[in-house]
Amino acid sequence: MGRCDEALSVCLSAKELLHANDSMLMDDLILSTLQIVFHRLDRLDLATGCYEYACEKFPNNMQLMVGLFNCYGHEYSFVKQQQIAIKMYKIAGEEKFLLWAVCSIQLQVLCGNGGEKLLLLAEGLLKKHIASHSLHEPEALMVYISVLEQQAKYGDALEILSGKLGLLIMIEVDRLRMQGRLLARSGDYAAAADIFQRVLELCPDDWEYFLYYLGCLLEDDSSWRNWPFNDPVHLLKSCKVPQLTDEVFHSRISTASALVQKLRSEANSDFIRCPELANIEIERRKLLYGQGDDSNLMEALVHYFYRFGHLACFASDIEAFLQVITHEKMMEFLEKLMSSCNAHSTAPTKALGQSITLLKVQEIIGNTVNLPLGVLDSSAVQMAEMYCKNLPLSKDLDIQETMHGEELLSMACNVLVQLFWQTRKLGYLLEAIMIMEFGLTIRRYVWQYKILLLHLYSHLGALTLAYEWYKSLDVKNILLETVSHHILPQILLSPLWEELNNYLTDYLKFMDEHLRESANLTFLAYGHRTYTKAIEFVQFKQRLQLSNQYLIVRLEVPNLQLRQNADKIEDEECVLESLKNGSPLIELTKDIGCKTLTFNEDLQLRPWWTPTSDENYLLGSFDGASHCPRQNMQQMKEREANVRKAMEWRSLLPRMVYLSIQCASASFKENVEANGSLSKSEIPSELGFLLERYAKVLGYSLDDAIAMVATVSSGQKSFEVFGSKSSDIIIWMNFAVFLSAWNFSHQDGLQHREAKQHCSWHTVDSLLEKYILEKIKFRGPLISSPWNDLPVLVQLVTEPLAWHCLIIQSCQRSSLPSGKKKKRSGPSTDHSNSRLSHVVSDSIQSLWHTVGEVTKWLEEQINRPEDESVEIIVSSVQSEQPQGPGQVFKVIEDFVSSMNDFELGDRISQAIRSWNPSDVARKIVTSQRQVLSKFLRICESKSKTLHALKQQIPIVSN
Repeated sequence: MGRCDEALSVCLSAKELLHANDSMLMDDLILSTLQIVFHRLDRLDLATGCYEYACEKFPNNMQLMVGLFNCYGHEYSFVKQQQIAIKMYKIAGEEKFLLWAVCSIQLQVLCGNGGEKLLLLAEGLLKKHIASHSLHEPEALMVYISVLEQQAKYGDALEILSGKLGLLIMIEVDRLRMQGRLLARSGDYAAAADIFQRVLELCPDDWEYFLYYLGCLLEDDSSWRNWPFNDPVHLLKSCKVPQLTDEVFHSRISTASALVQKLRSEANSDFIRCPELANIEIERRKLLYGQGDDSNLMEALVHYFYRFGHLACFASDIEAFLQVITHEKMMEFLEKLMSSCNAHSTAPTKALGQSITLLKVQEIIGNTVNLPLGVLDSSAVQMAEMYCKNLPLSKDLDIQETMHGEELLSMACNVLVQLFWQTRKLGYLLEAIMIMEFGLTIRRYVWQYKILLLHLYSHLGALTLAYEWYKSLDVKNILLETVSHHILPQILLSPLWEELNNYLTDYLKFMDEHLRESANLTFLAYGHRTYTKAIEFVQFKQRLQLSNQYLIVRLEVPNLQLRQNADKIEDEECVLESLKNGSPLIELTKDIGCKTLTFNEDLQLRPWWTPTSDENYLLGSFDGASHCPRQNMQQMKEREANVRKAMEWRSLLPRMVYLSIQCASASFKENVEANGSLSKSEIPSELGFLLERYAKVLGYSLDDAIAMVATVSSGQKSFEVFGSKSSDIIIWMNFAVFLSAWNFSHQDGLQHREAKQHCSWHTVDSLLEKYILEKIKFRGPLISSPWNDLPVLVQLVTEPLAWHCLIIQSCQRSSLPSGKKKKRSGPSTDHSNSRLSHVVSDSIQSLWHTVGEVTKWLEEQINRPEDESVEIIVSSVQSEQPQGPGQVFKVIEDFVSSMNDFELGDRISQAIRSWNPSDVARKIVTSQRQVLSKFLRICESKSKTLHALKQQIPIVSN
C-alpha cells in the first residue's frame, strides 16, 4: 500500500514495547513479524537488534538463536552466523547446527575475506563431531568432502569416501564420480581412469565423464585446471598433447578403444550417442598425437552422421572435431556426407534432418563465405523450398510443438543477411524480415525467429517493432538477466523513453526483489538441510550483484531521469536533489573497485552478425566472417574493460551536470552557496578533479584531452580521432560541455589555462553543430537506406546538447534581476557581465539553429507519403530478375498461391492465408515513424526551451 513510514512507526513502537516487557520477547511470532517488516523496509539493523536483545535476555533459547542466525544471514554476516551456529551446536549438540557453522566458514572463504586457515577450523569441528557422533546425512558428508577438497586434501577425502561414511551416498554412480574426481585431482590418473571406466559401464551415455576417463588415461591434467567450471565443449578445446612415449600412448589408446567397442556393442538404444562420439574423440587424439589418420577420423564422423545426422545437435557435436583437419579434408568430408545422405533412403523426417545437418556443416566449415553471390542466393532459395515442401509433415502437430524443418527459415535468414552485408542491397535484409514474419504467422512460438526479427528491426530503426517482439518472448524472472541483452543496448540509445523506463523498472524490480529474498532461500536451504544449496544460493546472489548489466541499469535509471527533465532547469534540479547531486553514483563504481564483473548473458542465442551487444558486423564492410567464433578469454577481458569504462563515465554524469550548472551560475554571482554543500571555490575545484577522472576514461591526461578537443574544433583533425564507435563521440562531446562550464567559471586560479583558450562555449557550439549537421545531410527516404547514425544523433541531442542548454539556463537565471538591492558594481564588472551575456546569446542562437535543422529533417522523413515507403519495401523484395533480392520471397509467394489445404491441414493453411507482405511493410514504416516522431517531440521541446531563452536575451542585454 506504500505506507512505509506508518509501518516503520508501528514497528518501532512494538520494538519499544518488547524492550519494556521481556516476557513478549519469548513470542517468536512477534519477533519474526517485526523481522519481516524491517526487512521489507530495508532496516535489517533494527530486526537484528531485536533478536540480539532477545538472545541476551534469554541466552539459551534455541528458537530465538535460530531467528538471530536468519537475521545475520540477511546481512550476509558470515562470521556472526558462524558464532551463533557454534553456540547452538554446543547447547543442542545437533548435527545441523554444526553444518550451519561449517557452511558459514566456507562462505567466509568463498565470498568474504576469510583466509583458508578457517577451513582447518571447519575440518577440526567436523572431525571432532564424527569421532563422537559420526555423520547421518549425505549433505553433511558432501560438505565435509568439499572442505577437504578446498584444502587439496584429496587423500583424506578419498579415505572418508571409501569408508563407512561413503555409504551415505546411496547412488553408486554418484559416489564413483566423486571418487574419480578426487583421484584425478590428486594426480592418481590410473586409479581415476579405472573409476571412470566403472562410471561409463553404469552410464554409457555420459559424454563428459568419458572425456575425464580419456584425459586420465593419457595423463592430461587440463580437465581439472578449471574445475568445477568445466563442460564438454571446454574439455574438448582445452585438451593437450600427452607427454607419453609412442608405446605407452598406443597401449592406453587401445585400452580406451576396447572400452568404447564394448560400450557400442552393449548400447541397446538409438539415442545413446556417447560411444560413437567417444570413437571419434579417440581418432582425434591419435591425430593430435601424430599417430592418427584423417581418413579414420572422417570415417568415424560419417558413421556418426549415418546414425545421428538427423538430430539437430549433430553439427554442434562435431564442430570441435573438425578443427583438427585441413579445409581440403573438410570439403572431402562434406562430399562424403552428401553421398551418404543420397545413398540411404530414410523416413521423410529423418531425411529432412540430415539435409538440414548438411547445411549446418557447410556453415561450420566456412564453405558459404567464399561462395559466389549467385550460389548463396540459390542456397537460400533451396532452404525456403525445402521448408515449404516439408510443411505437410507438421500437419498434425500441436501449435506449441516444434515443426519439422523450422531451422530452415532461420538459416535462410542468415544467408540473406550475409548477402546484404556483401552487397549492401537493402532488399536482402527486407527479404529476411519477410520470411521470418511468414514463419511466425504459421507458428507464433518460435523464439529463434523472434530474436532474429528483433535484431533485424533494430538495424532498420523500427525499434518499436523490435521491442514488441522482445515482449512476445515473455521474458520473466532470471531470463531478464540472461535474455535482456537482445534489446537493452538499442533501447538505451533510443528516444523510446517510456518503453525504456518500463523496461528498467521491471528489470530492477526483479533484481532487487531477488537479491532481497535470496537470504530467505538460503535460510530455507539450511532448514531443509541442503547445505550445498545454501552455499550455491549465496554465491548466485553475489554473482547477480556483480552483474555488469545490473550495474549499468542502476546507472542508467538516474541518467534517464536527467534526460527526461533537461528542458527546465527547475525540474532538473529537483531530479538532482533526489539523486543527492550524483554523489552516490560515484560511490557505486568506487565500491565495485577491482571486483570481477559477471556476464550472465546467454550469447549463444545471438545472431551471427552481432555476437555481443557491442558488436555488429553489418555496420562495417564485408570481411568474410559469416561463421563467427565465440568470444575467447582475451575478448572477454576487453569486453569487461569496455564495460568498466562505460560505467565510469556514466557514473560521473549526474555529478558533473550538477557541478557544471553551479559553475555557470557562479559566473554571474559574486557570492553563491551550492545547496549549502559546497562553497564558491570548491565547485570548480571538484569539477576540475572529475574532469581529470573523465579524461582518464578517454585515455588521456586532462591537458592532452583539452588539446584534442581544440584540434577537432578548429578543423585540424576530423571527428574520427575521437574514436571509431558512436559512444566515443558522446563521451568526448560530454567532456567538451563540462570543460566549457569549468572554463566559464570566473575563478582566476584555474590550473589548466589552456582550457580558457581552447574550450570556450563557441567551441562546444561548433562541435555540436558540425557533427550533427554532417549526420543529417542525407535527405533521401530513410527506408531505402538504414540510417544507423540515428542512435548517436538521439544521444547528442539528449545529452551533451541538453547539458549545454541547462548550463545556459543557469547563466540566464543568474543574470536576471533578483529584485533585491545589489551592491554597486564598477564598469569592469558591467563589461564582464555584458561579454558573458553575448557569449550566452551566441550559444543559444547556435543551438537553436542546430536543433531546428534536426527538427526540419525529422519532419521531412515523417511527412513522406506512407504508401510510397510501403511501395519501396514491397518492390525491393519483388523481382523478376534471376539473381538478387526477391528470389526467396518469390518461393514463398508461389507456395502461398499454390498451396494444398488438405496436405497442410486447416491450422497451417489458414495461418498462411492471413500473411500479407504489404501489412509487414506498413508495420515497418509505422514503427520507423513512431521512433522518429518521439525524437521529433524531444527536439521540439528543446527548440521551445531555446526559443524562450532567446526571448530573454534583450532583457539580459539591458
